[in-house]
Amino acid sequence: MPDPQDLLVERPAEGVLLLRLNRPERRNALATPLLRAVADAIETAEGDDGVRVVVITGSDTLFAAGADIGELAASGADDPIETPRYLAWAAIRAFSKPLIAAVEGWCLGAGAELMMCADIVIAAKGAKIGQPETNLGIIPGAGGTATLPRRIGHARAMHMVLTGEPIGAEEAHAIGLIARLTEQGQALDDALALAAKLAMRAPLALRAAKASIRDAEHLDEAAHLRSERVRFIELLGTADKAEGIAAFREKRAPNWQGR
Repeated sequence: MPDPQDLLVERPAEGVLLLRLNRPERRNALATPLLRAVADAIETAEGDDGVRVVVITGSDTLFAAGADIGELAASGADDPIETPRYLAWAAIRAFSKPLIAAVEGWCLGAGAELMMCADIVIAAKGAKIGQPETNLGIIPGAGGTATLPRRIGHARAMHMVLTGEPIGAEEAHAIGLIARLTEQGQALDDALALAAKLAMRAPLALRAAKASIRDAEHLDEAAHLRSERVRFIELLGTADKAEGIAAFREKRAPNWQGR
């Protein structure tokens, strides 16, 4: 069982859930109990209408420095594929609402893979992002070779993974790995401001938009255009669509109901 203090869960604003990784003595290493706690919190948020956006962060000096070395040392070639850890990663990726990551300092290995589960990443200048697993004689096991090339392309992913060398936040921003670059110490504040803004927007539309953008990773353009159209049509029948049109015409703020 994870120590409940390893993951701090807060409600900093209406509609916003904040998850803080809190294992400073282990550099926020993502041991399976902590990863499972993140997945459980996200699965709970999935079914909570009071949560519209989730923000995940570490401390003001590091996001997460990787997996737990002790767990890696005890693992072997007879490990099953669908372990609790594998299922926790799948649950985090399946989250349908907006997920924002606020990154300060080191973001390595499993930390970088958790960051890549987010829809929008805000990283502070000076942050370092990397996949150093080949330094340990292994490879990334939760997206570092599957998700990373889809984010930044084949050539850059090859360089990051084969050398194990981290890149700075400025470079990560330039190549599209992170969405926004901010001043050191500001990543969480900026992420929470963005989360509060998104929490005021149409929740069904944001979920449909997230799902449709994700389709770009596995559908060809023709299939994606059709899938996009299906989601568009579905939203036309919602109360939120009617409210959005009415609010626009009446020049007032909409009151989204999520239905």
